[in-house]
Amino acid sequence: MSAAAPAAAPLARGGPSQNAFKNADKPDEVRRSNLSAAKAVSDAVRTSLGPKGMDKMIQTSNGEVVITNDGATILKHMAVMHPAARMLVELSQAQDVEAGDGTTSVVVVAGSLLGAAEKMLNKGIHPTIIAESFQKAATKAVEFLTDISTPVELNDRESLLRAASTSLNSKIVSQYSSVLAPIAVDAVTRLVTPGAQSSNKTAAAPASASTIDGAPPVRASRSADAQDNVDLRDIRIVKKVGGTIDDTELVEGLVLAQNVVSGSGGPTRMEKAKIAVCQFQLSSPKPDMDNQIVVNDYRQMDKILKEERQYLLNMCKKIKKTGCNVLLIQKSILRDAVNELALHFLAKLKILVVKDVERDEIEFVSKTLGAKPIADIEAFTEDKLASAELIDEVQQNGARVVKITGIKNMGRTVSILCTGANSLVLEESERSLHDALCVVRCLVKKKALIAGGGAPEVHVSRLLAQHSQTLKGMEAYCFQAYAEALEVIPTTLAENAGLNPISIVTELRNRHALGERTAGINVRKGQITNILEENVLQPLLVNTSAIELATETVALLLRIDDYHLSR
Repeated sequence: MSAAAPAAAPLARGGPSQNAFKNADKPDEVRRSNLSAAKAVSDAVRTSLGPKGMDKMIQTSNGEVVITNDGATILKHMAVMHPAARMLVELSQAQDVEAGDGTTSVVVVAGSLLGAAEKMLNKGIHPTIIAESFQKAATKAVEFLTDISTPVELNDRESLLRAASTSLNSKIVSQYSSVLAPIAVDAVTRLVTPGAQSSNKTAAAPASASTIDGAPPVRASRSADAQDNVDLRDIRIVKKVGGTIDDTELVEGLVLAQNVVSGSGGPTRMEKAKIAVCQFQLSSPKPDMDNQIVVNDYRQMDKILKEERQYLLNMCKKIKKTGCNVLLIQKSILRDAVNELALHFLAKLKILVVKDVERDEIEFVSKTLGAKPIADIEAFTEDKLASAELIDEVQQNGARVVKITGIKNMGRTVSILCTGANSLVLEESERSLHDALCVVRCLVKKKALIAGGGAPEVHVSRLLAQHSQTLKGMEAYCFQAYAEALEVIPTTLAENAGLNPISIVTELRNRHALGERTAGINVRKGQITNILEENVLQPLLVNTSAIELATETVALLLRIDDYHLSR
């Protein structure tokens, strides 16, 4: 026994146990590395928060320039290498999918929570306790937000407009919010099923009835889901350079960015249109890529040309026979979607042609027109055609587009024609319009509004601080830190507006303590006012999802204590 002991001693001094002891602080290092990387991402977008936030100029890898202050877009283009920082990029994308707006706020809140967590880690509080306390605090915060929210009906157009305008006010195109906000509201409300205004009331009754009977409320919840959401893929934004953002319009019918083929003398306008959506090519059949045809006699060449002519003529006659007078032809990557000879025949038969319709547009076009896409000439029948009063190529401020109006059996879709001076303005206009559409969609999903301007964050922060005094131990400490972290939104709004954040946030706290729950930062006047009177409103869903998603991400980062590279 005694002989074995000295032999074990050198092993203990220089063996694996010493290495294990050396690595005891590795989890702390990993955690700090994760927190600092994620906070760096948060700080990068923090200056773009709010109406007075700055814009970012991004140069993509292929040399394109993007100018935006949309958090999700900035982070999407950012070359982020650290895995923890990448989680914040994904967090912003998750908020974009869930609510569509608040993509900058969610990252800023997450960064602030990470800062609060780091301070508590330095004081020796275990990361699991911090993570669990933060998630409990988030649940409480959502409750407090729901308490101060105002229910809204979808037929209350004024409230919807105010929410959409608030979203647009923080964008580059804020001066056009009076044009874009009504378009966003009209586009979404047209897609909502007729009974959706009272869907919360109607869906609740059958659900409770089926639970009493002991059966799962499957059918009730399905109908509620169908009415309580809008698929934004049914709203198509067509961008055209020309004119200004003021000329952006909602079109009753369908807008195509492609132009009518008029080189062969065919019609450019058609009344009482019978429209076919073609997914096949109107050109001579080609052999396989591996095969070659060798013609060594001019008579054979003549015969091939006659065959090609006859083949195309038969196709065009078959199309005309069904009563079709408008062809929308899908773009082909292998050969011409429609060749010159076919265009000549179609022009003679007075058939209007729009070619190079993108493959991903076909589904939307078919749904809007109520037509069935035709993949083969043999399947070209009258029952697959759509009817419309008029198809016309119009020119507005130098931008030429095809408009189809008066569609019979039109699907539940909406087309928006977005115009602008150049592609940079157009891209940002589309992103801003998308955010406004998402805000209105949020009000369809959860029909409640809350004030903006940092008011809800200060209110929740105050109530969480009060609630923390009823708790014991480390949890009370974590709740207090969470409450303070939420004040990052009013602080950042004040900083970005060039105001003194300390005096503004202190005054805001005092006003809320006196019972002014709708007191918020008015960045235009540079003071604290009743934010509801300024029409600064946002959907409840934007704030609740931001708090839930940010807390979830922070809790996840806190629980990571090591990372490994896989082979």
